[in-house]
Amino acid sequence: MKEYTSLAKHQRHIYHGRPWWWRRWSPVPASAFGLDPSDSTTTDHSELVMLRLFGGYVLGWLALVAPAAAQCSREMLVDTTDAYVAAQETGDVSAMTLADDVAYLENYGDVAIDSGLLAQGLAIDHSRSTHDTTLCATYTELIITDPSHPYVIGTQMQVAEDGSVTQISSIVTDDGDWLFDAEGTLQYASQETWDPIPEDQRDTRETIQAAGDAYLDLFNDKSVEVPWGTPCARLEGGMYTGQGNPDDSCNVGVPDGLDLTNRRYVIDETLGTVDVFLNFGGPSGMPDSHEFRVENGKLRYVHTMTVME
Repeated sequence: MKEYTSLAKHQRHIYHGRPWWWRRWSPVPASAFGLDPSDSTTTDHSELVMLRLFGGYVLGWLALVAPAAAQCSREMLVDTTDAYVAAQETGDVSAMTLADDVAYLENYGDVAIDSGLLAQGLAIDHSRSTHDTTLCATYTELIITDPSHPYVIGTQMQVAEDGSVTQISSIVTDDGDWLFDAEGTLQYASQETWDPIPEDQRDTRETIQAAGDAYLDLFNDKSVEVPWGTPCARLEGGMYTGQGNPDDSCNVGVPDGLDLTNRRYVIDETLGTVDVFLNFGGPSGMPDSHEFRVENGKLRYVHTMTVME
């Protein structure tokens, strides 16, 4: 007669006090697993056989289902962003380590790398990069105030573990885009502090991403609780909410009924940052970047750029 544990028959079926798999596999000879059947210290070699067999089966199964996590060194990613900034300054990508099939996108559209903005030398007034060693990804903010054609650019890059860049995706904003003002963006961005956070004060990846997601979710759900920090400053195009006061706030209102979707993250725990590429206003919405600096679980800075198509 079959007897079932309280975990139900789907989990364990007892057969004379042993698990269900015992009867099926117990005939395997002990010698197949390096056991000596004449060893007097063991009274039931079949028990050891089964533990080894079943344990190996479980470990093998776990190895198959466990997700593979890419890991890159911070030094390698810093070299990658340095090379990218140099390439954008000179218009020469030869110093970058690019994968043979590297994808190059501007405002989410595929562009030939030798005819895109990266092939144009730009006089960069400001650059700041963040590095995600877990996802092998980077984000770089560039500000160009050249009167002949100013830009504010945000670039996410995906990097293989061998250091080759597999994707370069840039949000390129210029005249006509949301609140665009490169001079103002440079002025305010230069006043901020995005230094490394002391190791014992760093937030986890989950905390940093959750803070950014809460802000983005607010556009479509006003019940979301956002971890506002005080002070906090928001740089949106050339508009800045910070006044240099200890009570500066980013909680100055956002539109309602807008879905900020298709989110792609670059998280840097050392700097407490997350950059999010997304579509503003639904799956086919405007290309947009929202970058957040999080300190002690609270929002400290918010930078946005939105392409008005």
